Amino acid sequence: MGLRLWPNAPDGPHQRLLGLPDVLRETRAAINDTGVQVFDLEIIRLDADFNPHRWDALFDAGAALNARAVLVAADDTDEQRLTQSYARLCEVIKPYGMTADLEFMPWTAAPNAASALRIIRNAGQPDNAGILVDALHFARSKTTLDDIRQIPRELLHYAQICDAWSGTHFSTEQMIHTARCERLLPGDGNIDLHGLFSALPADLPLSVEIVNFELESRESPADWATRCRQHAQDFVGAKVEDSRKTLRC
Repeated sequence: MGLRLWPNAPDGPHQRLLGLPDVLRETRAAINDTGVQVFDLEIIRLDADFNPHRWDALFDAGAALNARAVLVAADDTDEQRLTQSYARLCEVIKPYGMTADLEFMPWTAAPNAASALRIIRNAGQPDNAGILVDALHFARSKTTLDDIRQIPRELLHYAQICDAWSGTHFSTEQMIHTARCERLLPGDGNIDLHGLFSALPADLPLSVEIVNFELESRESPADWATRCRQHAQDFVGAKVEDSRKTLRC
């Protein structure tokens, strides 16, 4: 599972665990009881005032939960400073055993796969650097399948699957709304999911990220999670069967 322990915007939805030792203990007990592991944590935003120690509590929680990755967004429009901040972040979180996975999003300072790769290479490509490919942002940015194939395997730690209507004509407000509130089940939009996940490594873990407030309100959390997982697995079923791909929701 992935946990959003830091909101992606002021007052944004997130799981409340930081600074709550009882909740952390309960979460660790649930992991031990169920075998469901924590893969990634959200979210670190690299802005002009970046200070990596702002997120020390997040890093500590990640280590306690044996998380493998932290999702990173690029907000600083000064690319040189952004690159330096990213390199510093990788340095700070390395002792915690986590990768810093830069997610390209078309409304951010890393708007496509090529820009994310450039930032990481200019940062010296730290050992724990990574690029996160989200199907939605692939489809709504100037990113091609060839761009995806150009990402070195060592920078790919997981990818996110959902569906939506593709194109680069959406406003920033529309793109953010879809990303945070109105993603579609795989097969219900027109993103080239077959092409995208054929371009990515066959053994890459998949994060099933299908946030849709309206659809979620009609079902129990367990039923919705089950349906999201089934749609994702059906859509890439052959690859899952062949490569034992990890599907998460």
